[in-house]
Amino acid sequence: MKAVLPRRKHGHGERSLATGSSPIAVVLGTRPEIIKLARIIELLDDRAVLIHTGQHYDDSLSAWFLNAFGIAVPAETVGIGGTSRGEQIGNGVAGLSQKLSELAPAAVVVQGDTNSTLAAALAANSLDLPLVHVEAGLRSFDRSMPEEHNRVLTDHLADLCLAPTTVSVDNLTAERIPDSRIAITGNTVVEAVNDVLPSREDRLEILQDLNVESGSFVLSTFHRPENVDDPARLESIIRQLSTLDLPVLLPLHPRSRHQAEEHGLWPLPGVRVGDPVDYPTFLALLAEAALFVGDSGGVQEEVSILKRPMVVVRRSTERPEVLGTFSTLVPDPEQIASVAAPLLHDVEATLDRLRDIPSPFGDGSASDRSVKAIDTMLETGKRPR
Repeated sequence: MKAVLPRRKHGHGERSLATGSSPIAVVLGTRPEIIKLARIIELLDDRAVLIHTGQHYDDSLSAWFLNAFGIAVPAETVGIGGTSRGEQIGNGVAGLSQKLSELAPAAVVVQGDTNSTLAAALAANSLDLPLVHVEAGLRSFDRSMPEEHNRVLTDHLADLCLAPTTVSVDNLTAERIPDSRIAITGNTVVEAVNDVLPSREDRLEILQDLNVESGSFVLSTFHRPENVDDPARLESIIRQLSTLDLPVLLPLHPRSRHQAEEHGLWPLPGVRVGDPVDYPTFLALLAEAALFVGDSGGVQEEVSILKRPMVVVRRSTERPEVLGTFSTLVPDPEQIASVAAPLLHDVEATLDRLRDIPSPFGDGSASDRSVKAIDTMLETGKRPR
């Protein structure tokens, strides 16, 4: 029997919430969402009903990460993977609207800036369901990034914006999102890393299997369209990696590997291309690397927890909190080697410099604060305006 949605309440001012025994829908569809929602799902316990959009649909980008955090197979799925951005968002809104209508949750929780995130936000809005946005308020101020549009729209649709840092709060406030809809929590990535990072003994065993030593290799990944969809830019990146003083481990995202193979960009001396690795293995490598070079947003946070330097090969970043400490922004890939050189000249000195710098993303309590903020919103019985 299908659940019945609470009737919409029209008019102005605050709106009542559907509370009681209603579940809380947690919508995810990509690796970063799984990582950053895992502890929130654990804390919500049997109140959480997971809906997987299928945006990341192969095992290396989804199932591995669900398994790493002990997350059960989602109760509901919506297959939007392998299509264009417009199709993912459009099909996601249609499919999620149907699932959410049947579920009638007390609230819908989304994370980050993916197509799944925006699709779920629009679906929740269309059904007048309270929307919670985890990791709200990030801004690159770069309108060429699809993720920037996704995160801005989701923040403005959200009833509760869970901001990781004061920088994020300032961004939301500058866009006239009222304080009543903002809570500062820290970033849930901190507890995710602490939960999944293998022990030092296990990390060294992984390195031994790969025939590399701690602090004596560079780790690198690339997946953003601005880097992997431009053959000339991708070639520049890989050739720059091959000139670094230390060997480079390059577990390539399927998208990037296809592009590299298609354009004959590897093998190159010093660059060891491999398949994607699961999240614990990735963290093990990152924690022991001399340097990370890549375009990931999440790794910009993870290096601040693991105290490693990063060269961010992108035109912009939505995580300015770590610029000048743990990360350096390099818009031109031809500058990778020159920026990396001083970081690799004396690896131990570089790591010593970073060791005592606190991560700006919190103390590992973000998920607890997030769930408390959600509960407070629901307990009041009113939607913040």
